[in-house]
Amino acid sequence: MSVTDSLLAFSFAALLLTLTPGLDTALILRTATVEGRKKAFQAATGINTGCFIWGALVALGLGALLAASEIAYNLLKWCGAAWLCWLGIGLIFKPRRKLVTSDTTNPIATNWFVKGMLGNVLNPKIGVFYVSFLPQFIPAGHSPVLWTFLLVSIHIVIGTLWSSVLITGTRFASEILRKPLFKQWMDRVTGTLFIVFAAKLALSHR
Repeated sequence: MSVTDSLLAFSFAALLLTLTPGLDTALILRTATVEGRKKAFQAATGINTGCFIWGALVALGLGALLAASEIAYNLLKWCGAAWLCWLGIGLIFKPRRKLVTSDTTNPIATNWFVKGMLGNVLNPKIGVFYVSFLPQFIPAGHSPVLWTFLLVSIHIVIGTLWSSVLITGTRFASEILRKPLFKQWMDRVTGTLFIVFAAKLALSHR
């Protein structure tokens, strides 16, 4: 596979994966609807940072540890599931009515960059996915480290563009989306999805 073929094939595959609705999509839509564009972009940046951290770990060989070690995989898996459950329960039982939260005493609770980043960093399936998926698109004779960073960067760019589309799209229905009852409903639906994803992650295998 040539360099051009590798880049085109990976870009297409990454686009399909990005467009597939999942935890990241739910998080961005919910944050854009309830918290506003600024915090939604914070969440999107956190998600992309989590992907880049995993890319760096895979490039340095640490990602292969998760693919080989059942203990390491399960430890990170349960941490990720617990984190998603904590977020989900908070959204279900404490849905927001106001666009801007008044809770400034807990910076982690109001920092969507941190939430987006930890959502990815604590998901070992991303590391295993990169370990098993990225090597297929690295041309023979090229540096695996450099190409891993390149492919992850492409994935992040595509994710950023898609996040921008999702966030911008909420502007056209802002009057409806920002009504207190709708925001409470959105929080509870997203919280439920987080718990579903947490259960899915907890029951997953490598």
